[in-house]
Parts: sequence; C-alpha cells; structure tokens
Amino acid sequence: MNAPADGPDRAALQRFNRTAEIATTDVIRTYSTSFGLATRLLGARHRQHVRNIYAMVRIADEIVDGVAAEAGLDAGAQSAALESYIAETHRSMRTGYSSDLILHAFARTARECGIGEDLTGPFFASMRADIATDSGFAAYDADAHATYVHGSAEVVGLMCLQVFLRGVERTPEQLETLRHGASRLGAAFQNVNFLRDLADDTDRLHRGYLGGTERLTDAERDAWVETITQQLEDARAAIPLLPRDARAAVRSALALFAALTRRVARTPVEELYRRRVRVPDPVKAALASRALLVTALERDR
Repeated sequence: MNAPADGPDRAALQRFNRTAEIATTDVIRTYSTSFGLATRLLGARHRQHVRNIYAMVRIADEIVDGVAAEAGLDAGAQSAALESYIAETHRSMRTGYSSDLILHAFARTARECGIGEDLTGPFFASMRADIATDSGFAAYDADAHATYVHGSAEVVGLMCLQVFLRGVERTPEQLETLRHGASRLGAAFQNVNFLRDLADDTDRLHRGYLGGTERLTDAERDAWVETITQQLEDARAAIPLLPRDARAAVRSALALFAALTRRVARTPVEELYRRRVRVPDPVKAALASRALLVTALERDR
C-alpha cells in the first residue's frame, strides 16, 4: 500500500538508512582491521560517516584491482562497470538516494558533510587509471604518481576532514594547516601501501606506482621511506587542530602507518617482492591505547 503523497513513510526510509549503514560497516570490517580499529576510536558523530566513505572508495578500488577481472570482465567491461558506479555515486549525491546500499550511505554522508564532486572526481580519475588497457607493465613517473596519489588518497583524507569539521569553527590559517595535514596523511598511507604491496602490484596487477622500473632498489626504497616519514610528520602537526573526538582515531592510524613504515625500512626490497609486511595485532592495540591516552591528556588549542 502506497503512503499518501503528503505523508511519506519515513519509517521505511529510516530502516533503509540503517540497513545501508550496516552494509558499509561490514565492508570496513571485512577489508581492513586497521581502519576498522581506528574508526572505533572516533566520536559517535563521526564514526558512521567515515565508514560510509571507506566503503564507497573500497568498492571502487575492488572494481579495478581484480574482483571484476576475476569475475570474467575484460578491460572494457571493467571500465563500463566503473563508469556505472561513478554515475550512480554522483546521481545519489545529488538526490540523497540510491538503491545501492553502499552508495546510499555515502550520499547521505556527502550531503551532510559537504563532500562534492571536486573530491570524488579526482578519486574516480585515479580509479580509471588503474584499468589495464594492455598486458604491459604500467610505470608511473613522478608526475603521474603525484596525480594518482592525489586522487586515490589525498582527496579521501579531505573527505574525512569534511566529516570532522562540520559545525566547527577554524581560522583560514588553521583550515589550511588541517587540509595540508589531511592530504599528507592520505599520501603517506598510499605510499607505504605501495611499498608493502610491491609483490601484488608487480606480479598480479603489472603496475609500478613508485617509479619507471619494474624493480626498486634498496636505495629507492629508502628514499620513499624518507618521503613517507616527512608526510607523516606534516600530518602529525595538524592533529591538535582537529576536534577532540577525532584526534585519537587519527593519531592511532598515523602511529600504525609509522610503525608499518619502520618495518618496511628494515625489510630487504627483495623480500618485499615476496611477502606483505604487517603490524601484529597486539602492537596495533598498544598503539591505539597510546593514542587514546595522549588525546585524553592533551589540552585543547
């Protein structure tokens, strides 16, 4: 039975909204224990929004990183699947509704937090770049790397910052520091993942995000570690300007990736091409506990 035009069944929409949020929470729980742990440290007003962002970008990433190919789609069909996903993302952002649960949840976040196509556009441009058009090795030079990382990671950090800052007053100078920190943190996350995923990116995906050759040297790895370390330090400087209920989660994620970077730095490059470096769960828990303690003891600025 249809609801009257002047009295829509809001209970049905609320039930759909809750179901969409369950779906995005399941995505982050399935794909990332690290980010799942970090989001649990967020204040309640941020937590679901960040999960919604993560789920949207994760599904797009999976389209181009093997799931569609394993399902039997060739490059053209993968591209079509991605373009359909992009179109539905942007349509749902305009209307506030999608029959796709993940995109419905993301659209609600985007509309509430002011996330626009200025951020989703570069993200999807990077996803398009990941669809192979031939069987050759795709090597990214410095400019291509910077463009890719901006779209695939820096704008995701800026989306999360939109969540954290809604309803919060900051000076123009503070906003600039926060945006720089969010971008640098996203870039650091992406770059360390490139290092830990050397085997998969090279052997399965035939991509070289960190240079023009198929094999990194130890010296090149060390240079990337130095770059990542500086990116993390830049991001760390912005954390005290975040709302208190976002700081512990960001500190925890930053500390985790700093620990991961140190482990990568101690691992010979040839070994990185054989296995994915990880941080043990007890270490992750200790880093999260320390982030909570530091945040609890610090004074607001």
